[in-house]
Amino acid sequence: MATLRALECLVALVEAGSVTGAAAALHLSQPALSHQISALEKEIGTPVVERLPRGIRPTAAGIAVAQEARSALHHAGLAVTIGRKVGEGRAGRLRVASAETMTTWLLTPAMRAWRLRHPEVAFELSEFSSADRMDRFLADGHADLIVGPRPTVTAQHVEVLGVEEMVVVAGPGHRFAGEAAVALAAVAKEPFIHYDPENGMSVWVDELAAEHGIGFDTVLRTRSPRTAAQLAAADMGVTIVPVSALPGRRDGTVRSFEPPILRDIIVTMAAPADALSRRFVSDLRRRGLPDDGRATFV
Repeated sequence: MATLRALECLVALVEAGSVTGAAAALHLSQPALSHQISALEKEIGTPVVERLPRGIRPTAAGIAVAQEARSALHHAGLAVTIGRKVGEGRAGRLRVASAETMTTWLLTPAMRAWRLRHPEVAFELSEFSSADRMDRFLADGHADLIVGPRPTVTAQHVEVLGVEEMVVVAGPGHRFAGEAAVALAAVAKEPFIHYDPENGMSVWVDELAAEHGIGFDTVLRTRSPRTAAQLAAADMGVTIVPVSALPGRRDGTVRSFEPPILRDIIVTMAAPADALSRRFVSDLRRRGLPDDGRATFV
């Protein structure tokens, strides 16, 4: 198969009209250029130039090959440019998996800024309600990085982005509205909106209760922390959610715990991580968690 170098020599020869001019343009010796042209002619089985007393003249085959060679050289240049940009973390595809509450709260502003600054970066986003399933998704090669709470165990590279506060949500007229903060034991005395076992919050809440020697009076279960917050705000019971699950508009009562209850928010990267993943994670760390991961009250 003809090499790109041989095609480059032919294009230069056709454009310069002489071996001397083409060799100078390519910074090659004349014998080296002639060798490339001879190899190309051998490959295609016909002369590409006619040698004249003064200069050369491309044959019909030479003109046709040169025309296609220009396109091939252009695309080869693009391939090198794209490869360089991807290697530098300025282009490519970034597959991100996240806890469902992280998308709007944390990732959307970062991804929007990246799309404006780096339009050659394409994102693929997958959302999960379980940190353990998300970790397996990464381990199976379906994601480049994941963002969310810690899984039970992981063999991947982990970096902590910050801590997120867990809060209690109740209806607007609930007695918690008169409290500056709420004890976990007080939540255990209220009808409780729990989580479907498929959601990682279900295990987390149960482990929290066991750690403090309490139990919750579960009146219903939901798959989504956002839905749990909305149900609690509608006086269906009280619930515990991460601040990332809270809507912009809060119709109910949101209170911190006393003492505060926090959880790590981490980013996990496939190892070894590529330049694109590392640059995005560096940007996430620079931005930090919204409001430092703490609840705000208005």
